[in-house]
Amino acid sequence: MTIRAVLWDFGGVVTTSPFEAFIAFERERGLPEGLIRQINATNPHENAWAQLERSDVDVVGFGPLFAAEAAALGHDVDGAEVLGLLSGRVRPEMAEAVGRCAERLICACLTNNFVSGDGVGLYDPERAAEVKAVQAHFHQIIESSKIGLRKPDPRVYELACEKMGVEPSEVVFLDDLGINLKPARELGMTTIKVVEPAAALAELEAVVGFALG
Repeated sequence: MTIRAVLWDFGGVVTTSPFEAFIAFERERGLPEGLIRQINATNPHENAWAQLERSDVDVVGFGPLFAAEAAALGHDVDGAEVLGLLSGRVRPEMAEAVGRCAERLICACLTNNFVSGDGVGLYDPERAAEVKAVQAHFHQIIESSKIGLRKPDPRVYELACEKMGVEPSEVVFLDDLGINLKPARELGMTTIKVVEPAAALAELEAVVGFALG
């Protein structure tokens, strides 16, 4: 079946990966490399991170929950500081690709995110402008914090298809996490794991059949 829609993750796909910031933070604090990802991967459907992204807790409630999870692994980590590591830079080549896809296909964003407690968000004014410029191309933006569901819950992908008015087989989905891609692929979507942006965009060009840069 012909591809009619491109579904994009945001952090780690359109913007640089927060995992780079996690590693730098861990090195600076003398923490084991990969600790933050380990905490986030433990009990992934009900841990502090999952609850925050479904808006079950706010950013204030997240802090002590995350700290308790870190303490259970023998480390002292301030959850509020971890949230401050999430504001990546927009990747220009990805922003260009989003715009080109939006001209010819249904283009949507499916992101696990949370509501900032300060009303400002994660980005400084310059980065916020970059983010808004990309977001303006999306025909739909589906946010975990607003719908109370998050990837990799299969219902999220079904909802995305419903909102876009397409069948899963008509969708190509880009994400940087394999755990998020698996249920989409099982539903029938074409999936692309974003590790190196150039390689991911080459894959996407082959799927959609037109140039993205």
